[in-house]
Amino acid sequence: MKWSLRIARISGIDVYLHWTFILLLAWMGISLFNAGKEGWNYFGLVLLLFVCVLLHEFGHALVGQRFGVKTDRITLLPIGGVASMERMPEKPWQEFWIAIAGPLVNLFLAACIGIYFVASGQEVEGLNAFSSLSGNFVSDLLAVNLTLFAFNLIPAFPMDGGRILRALLSLKYDRLKATNIAARIGQVLAIGFVFASFYLNIWLMFIGIFIYLGAGAEASYESTHSALSRFKVRDALMRQHTVLDKHRTIAEAVSRLLDGQEKEFLISGNGEIIGSVTRDELIAGLEKVGKEGLLGQIANPNLVALHPDTALEEVFLLMNQKKVEICPVFEEDQLIGVVNRENIIELLMVNNAMRKNVAFTKTISKV
Repeated sequence: MKWSLRIARISGIDVYLHWTFILLLAWMGISLFNAGKEGWNYFGLVLLLFVCVLLHEFGHALVGQRFGVKTDRITLLPIGGVASMERMPEKPWQEFWIAIAGPLVNLFLAACIGIYFVASGQEVEGLNAFSSLSGNFVSDLLAVNLTLFAFNLIPAFPMDGGRILRALLSLKYDRLKATNIAARIGQVLAIGFVFASFYLNIWLMFIGIFIYLGAGAEASYESTHSALSRFKVRDALMRQHTVLDKHRTIAEAVSRLLDGQEKEFLISGNGEIIGSVTRDELIAGLEKVGKEGLLGQIANPNLVALHPDTALEEVFLLMNQKKVEICPVFEEDQLIGVVNRENIIELLMVNNAMRKNVAFTKTISKV
């Protein structure tokens, strides 16, 4: 995510604080400066809450590593944490264990605190449905972890419970159908949260909206992923493209940009493709080095070289990972064309329209 500060690297995973979280801590510090000891206890509890969230996300990440799924980074936000995994495994039982690992971390932490209470003979205070904090630091920490455990098990995307539900449904259905069923269940629950917010707590409305949008986004992503699996690179190949030498100026590339429909260009050097440049990178280059700057100075060196028979779903994943918009396509070491993100999306739109037309024609013929 943009505007995040890297604070640590643990087990090969970068940990970032989003700037909104930094502002939250600053605001809390100012607000609690005159609140006395109790105020600072709550401030410490909030810090420990996000430590628990971080451990939760590392639960996902480390189990993912066990199944060969890399986590690029973990970002802490005011609403929780996000573990940015390169992909989710296709095998249902692997997704199940990755998804449930986070909540199990919180359950383990809660169990450790519970053992502390038993061993010390203290009473747990204020666990009345987690509606409010008790003021007892350890009791509140127990409540926080139990809440994180229960909340994340709600069977709706984007919570872990939604992924657990999909993994279980995938044992019977294909992944797309399992995702759609889980998404619909999540959206029904989301509507229930919105209605409940009028009688219980206004925050339930925001949770409901969050779940509804997250479920829709997951269903859309999986639909795209499933559609891409039916195509190869050659289906989206564009043979008409422009390759610019790295010694050409930014002004020349901008002229090409304004004179045609292309928004991305491959950059060559010494007879080889060495990178690419997009419209946004050209604009940024104009601001940074001026129109006489060379394309080699601003070219994105991340390249994803493709073969015509490569599956498009794999290409889409690689483009997201490498953060590139255009890929060269080679056959027998010869550049035969390019594939860009826009053309992949257009292919899906055309295919979707054709499928709808076929379905409409079948319906009319039955009538």
